[in-house]
Amino acid sequence: MTHKHFIIIGGVAGGMSAATRLRRLDEDARITVLERGGHVSFANCGLPYYLGGVIEERESLLLQTPASLGSRFNLDVRVRTEAISIDRDAQTVLVRDLVTGEETTERYDALVLSPGATPVRPPIPGGERMLTLRDIDDVDAAMAELTVAPRTALVIGAGFIGLEMVENLVHRGLAVTLVELGDQVLPPLDPEMAGPVAERLREAGVDVRLGTQVTELGADTAVLSDGTVVAAEFVLASIGVRPDTSLATAAGLAIGERGGIRVDDQLRTSDPHIYAIGDAVEKTDAISGEQRLVALAGLANRHGRLVADAISGKTIRVRDALGTAVVGVMGLTIAATGWNEKLLRRIGRDIRVFHTHPASHTGYYPGAESMALKLVVDANTDEILGAQGVGGDGVDKRIDVIATAMTGGITASELADLELAYAPQYSSAKDPVNMLGYVALNAAEGLTPAIQWHELEAELDAGATLVDVRTPGEVADGAILGSINIPLDELRARRDELPEGRLIVHCKVGQRGHTAVRLLAQLGREAVNLDGGYLTWRAGATARTAVPELVN
Repeated sequence: MTHKHFIIIGGVAGGMSAATRLRRLDEDARITVLERGGHVSFANCGLPYYLGGVIEERESLLLQTPASLGSRFNLDVRVRTEAISIDRDAQTVLVRDLVTGEETTERYDALVLSPGATPVRPPIPGGERMLTLRDIDDVDAAMAELTVAPRTALVIGAGFIGLEMVENLVHRGLAVTLVELGDQVLPPLDPEMAGPVAERLREAGVDVRLGTQVTELGADTAVLSDGTVVAAEFVLASIGVRPDTSLATAAGLAIGERGGIRVDDQLRTSDPHIYAIGDAVEKTDAISGEQRLVALAGLANRHGRLVADAISGKTIRVRDALGTAVVGVMGLTIAATGWNEKLLRRIGRDIRVFHTHPASHTGYYPGAESMALKLVVDANTDEILGAQGVGGDGVDKRIDVIATAMTGGITASELADLELAYAPQYSSAKDPVNMLGYVALNAAEGLTPAIQWHELEAELDAGATLVDVRTPGEVADGAILGSINIPLDELRARRDELPEGRLIVHCKVGQRGHTAVRLLAQLGREAVNLDGGYLTWRAGATARTAVPELVN
């Protein structure tokens, strides 16, 4: 009896999930995993924390070895082994042992491509000393550089991974400069959500340079596009990644518009015997339905399992990608799912936006931490399009709940009715997710019209009056220029002091503003709430003023 041979190219998250799932489904199949690097099934998401000394033992990153995978799953796992080319007609792969140089040809019944992505390395003078962090070899090279005890470090790119690197280098005691070409850290977030993250980085001593880029690396310095020179004994790039499609392209497989391998709803490529998963593959976006690149370990692992099912003859369902992600930076938790406001406005989507500033749990129970939550909703259907959270404990939980709601088709207003676990040390009787639902429901019913922080200036220029309903003590700690202060509890008695015309009402976080708008509306006044209140406005205004004019 001839047993089937399955070959998997790439032995990290997606590839190893596919291999082990295939074995559980088919004990008789021959399963070969080819990995160009020196390690398989390692914890690549833990690399920055090993670099920073948080994870002390290198072996902790090595979840499995070729030997352990062979013993438990009877897998033929080959490291330092590269797939050179694919002969689709013969259903063979030309394989090269990178240690001996020996080449062999392996025939397959089904082939899985999981080559991952390659780091972007800008071609600049001195760029050869720029390090990246994608695999064990990379982290070994970075650790070797750190053994000479540099005092300064430069991180290029302020995305999720870049900020993890910044935090861990600070943890090692280095003076860190962070350079980002865009006008904010964490591009997947909106500016008022990212602003407090940049502020926290600066408080920790990080030199944050936005709206600039590195043009040259010297022996221990870097020249920036604004002409300044910064100390940079240790240089780590986290600019982004490109899908590794070289093998697929050479084999004549279809490549999508976004530059990733194109697959169908069963994870098949344009060749029915070849499947593809992971960072090299385009995914269907859950919001737009279009193809996009999403380089996340969770998706790679999940699709690895699904592709094994598909190869085994099962009909699978590959859910559209939300791009849910989380990162911890200097005591803050930052999480996001779906699309952000700036992208949705750019494509002209009619949206409603809501900001809240709840505590992680009931305020009377010790240890409550503040957070900022943002929900972006389709103005016509109430569909949740995205959410972001920044703060202390509990941010990840709330974004996970919202991501689950989006997957289940729950609308923004229906968040109010979710039955979520409550005890004083974990939440409030009205969980922050429920509160977002209440705010969305009020907006959908037309009870509380609102404007966003970035719309305030235009409203005031058009003649509206800004009314601050906070207490005088709060106003003394900071106020929006041009506002008039009438505390909420005095608003009924002092309503005659309000000028004619449109009123923009605000408090600290939006809740008292909601009450004020309802009161004024019933008194016959045209009033709207400044969504998210003073805290959201201040975060957005600070983010705007912290960035120099971008060089064209």
